[in-house]
Amino acid sequence: MGRLLSLAAGTLPEFAPAEAVVAAAAAGWPACGIWFDPATWTERVSREVRRRLDDAGLIALDIEPVIASSNGDSGEALVEAGAAIGARFVLFTSRDPDRGRTIERFARICDLAAVAGIAVVCEFLPIFTLRTLADALEVVRVAARPNSGVLVDNLHLSRSGGSVADLDSIPRELFPYLQIADAPAARPTEFSGLFEEAMNGRLLPGQGGLPIVSLLAAVPDVPISFELRSRSVRERWPDATERARAVHAAVTHLAR
Repeated sequence: MGRLLSLAAGTLPEFAPAEAVVAAAAAGWPACGIWFDPATWTERVSREVRRRLDDAGLIALDIEPVIASSNGDSGEALVEAGAAIGARFVLFTSRDPDRGRTIERFARICDLAAVAGIAVVCEFLPIFTLRTLADALEVVRVAARPNSGVLVDNLHLSRSGGSVADLDSIPRELFPYLQIADAPAARPTEFSGLFEEAMNGRLLPGQGGLPIVSLLAAVPDVPISFELRSRSVRERWPDATERARAVHAAVTHLAR
């Protein structure tokens, strides 16, 4: 049996969550990610997303993002929404410069999620204060919650100065799923370039120079979420279903 493949929420950023679910299902995806916008999410949205997921037999792999900051976040409401739609994972990261406060917040989100049977993954991004794999591992290990792990996005691993070899000494159970896209092998050197690439410059697997095959070999069997935050992909396939179908066609060979 092959890996579970999921269409990340960031691939369809301009569409409402229920619309993204419909598109993912029509394109043949067995799972998808859900974007939580605290300004627009309501109980009605939860019911509609859950209905669409159930009608299609689609798995909600994750709901995102909890972005911890010194000014607070929407974590409680996001976890509640995740429970309502049956999400497997909550995605957590941080802008907060206070590492101790980030760890406390991560632990709190894990405890809330545990009640609903949801796991929480800590994602590192070089454009946030959790910049590296080591940063995310510190948060997870100090918080010491059984329903926690680290989310490795291969773009962020590369752009934070990491490599697949960095995973060798880490227990594989800390990596419950992966996020995958492609990009040029050369790393942007300025923050603006890193930000622009993460938001708009990702490529379909095989179009760039990131070591996707070796990462999948290093972390076998777990689900893969494909996050194609890409201006070129959005412009080429403005229709949600056509975009979801194009990405699916480009990645199905990675399911084994």
